[in-house]
Amino acid sequence: MSLKNVSLLLVSFFMCTVFSQTSFAAPLKIGMVTDVGGVNDQSFNQSAWEGLQRTKKELGIKVSYQESKQDADYPANLETLYDAKNDLIWGIGFKMADAIMIAAKQNPKQKYAIIDYSYGDKTPPNVVGVMFKAEEGAFLAGYIASKMSKSGTLGFIGGMSVPIIHSFQYGFMAGAKYANKKITILEQHAESFTDAAKGKAIANQMMGKGADVLFHAAGAVGDGVIEAVKEKDKMAVGVDRDQNYMAPKNVITSSMKRIDNAIFNVVSELNKGVFKGGKTIEYGLKDGAVDIAPTTTKMIPSVLLEDVAKLKKEIVAGKIKIPNNQKAYNSYLKTLK
Repeated sequence: MSLKNVSLLLVSFFMCTVFSQTSFAAPLKIGMVTDVGGVNDQSFNQSAWEGLQRTKKELGIKVSYQESKQDADYPANLETLYDAKNDLIWGIGFKMADAIMIAAKQNPKQKYAIIDYSYGDKTPPNVVGVMFKAEEGAFLAGYIASKMSKSGTLGFIGGMSVPIIHSFQYGFMAGAKYANKKITILEQHAESFTDAAKGKAIANQMMGKGADVLFHAAGAVGDGVIEAVKEKDKMAVGVDRDQNYMAPKNVITSSMKRIDNAIFNVVSELNKGVFKGGKTIEYGLKDGAVDIAPTTTKMIPSVLLEDVAKLKKEIVAGKIKIPNNQKAYNSYLKTLK
């Protein structure tokens, strides 16, 4: 065999070896642990799972989940995903903060991520936090609710009185007051993210007091809220996902928090070898991560849509400062004319 032929064979062998190594690299394995709302909560757990399913479809990622029935399930579910050798393990919701922190310290080489929680300066190097400016989407939803109300009374139903829910609550109330300073807003927290019956009962009480548009930020509790609104033929504002499908004639908009997009973004970066451990990533209106639902265009007048479009530009430009807690909200009210 000539030297030239030997060289060609060596080049061919080298190319085949490189091709096999790159083409058959094992896909990433990623799992998530739901909070007690479950993977089919029609809210943020479901949105998270939809984000992972998108990574499977578009990036070839292997995905799975462990469903939590109670808070005590978090550590065991995280351990199950660790034992399964997942490259990244997601905790869905602020209630998982302690469990994620403990697991991250016990397994320093394992990568973790958590939705709706920031450890700030104490974030372990193997953890990334993901937060949202939920108040921005809620502000737009509140503005719409205020303009659409015929009774002049709105209702807000939160899951628990915690910072994540406060961002929805005070953002919504700020938007409503921006539209009509004299609007009345009823408020109550269900102290649950799973009790749909309680959500329905609170909704009925509020409608009995004149509320004709109700906004829930309460996970599966919101199922009961939307059911009550549908029965009374009033209006509702959904949360996290576009919930119009739950009551097509009654859910006029939804304050969306695109957990699915955030999860897809983080996983896409990891697939390229990038992991922003030790940090918190924050998504807002300018990132397309919070907004009102697409179906809003079918439910409200075009003139109101034009107003909302202008508000979006002002929010992104920083011209409207939206509160996400009670103290900031009280100060905000003093700025309204």
